[in-house]
Amino acid sequence: MAAQAFNFDSTHGYRLAGKLELPDGVPRGWAILAHCFTCGKDVLAASRIARALASNGVGVLRFDFAGLGTSGGSFADATFAADVADLVAAGDALAAAGQTPTLLIGHSLGGAAVLAAAGAMPEVRAVVTIGAPADVAHVLHQFDPASLATIESHGEAEVQLAGRPFIVRKTFIDDARQHDLKARIADLRRPLLVMHSPRDATVGIDNAAGIFAAAKHPKSFISLDDADHLLTRRADADYTATMIAAWAARYLLPDAEGPGA
Repeated sequence: MAAQAFNFDSTHGYRLAGKLELPDGVPRGWAILAHCFTCGKDVLAASRIARALASNGVGVLRFDFAGLGTSGGSFADATFAADVADLVAAGDALAAAGQTPTLLIGHSLGGAAVLAAAGAMPEVRAVVTIGAPADVAHVLHQFDPASLATIESHGEAEVQLAGRPFIVRKTFIDDARQHDLKARIADLRRPLLVMHSPRDATVGIDNAAGIFAAAKHPKSFISLDDADHLLTRRADADYTATMIAAWAARYLLPDAEGPGA
């Protein structure tokens, strides 16, 4: 396996930094992996899942959303809608490089983003969520009430997220509250795999139930047992990747070789 830089332009004019994990031999397909809120493409879960998928023959693009890692843009100007647009831009960039993605994978808020983006990416054949919320506004649970009140009254505030300081503006809060994610899920028209740990203390297992109930068939659920939200144990990340690769195999093949061919 090998990895190479894959940078591309967002629709908002900034440059996004990505990394493409390449399998040995001819890829079975191409995927995009969206990382968790305030994380980055090199967070343990994203890097381990991408590499494990590559070892299973799937090429994977992971990239930093705006203002995170080495991507351009400002986190203070970020919104969920902008992240969704950047996912679509990532798909366009891969397609232009002859590596059209047919699989979307999203972790935590990245899971909500792939659910929202899939409708604008007709080439995508299957979607996977890992510890994803059933409502975009769930992300606001990570803010303490005092910080939310300050943002509401002053337009922005510095908040601590995952132990780091970030400037968050009211535009982010307002945008998070306006999305009807369950309507997007109901209209997904793609096979969906929902993966969640019943012990997830950040995004409760009830969110997996909400996503699953809103989705139409074909849909599947895999319990991640006692994994934590960030899949910090290597065994949990490797298991997640192995299950994704097995489930998605039928959707990664070209049409002529797909089910029933």
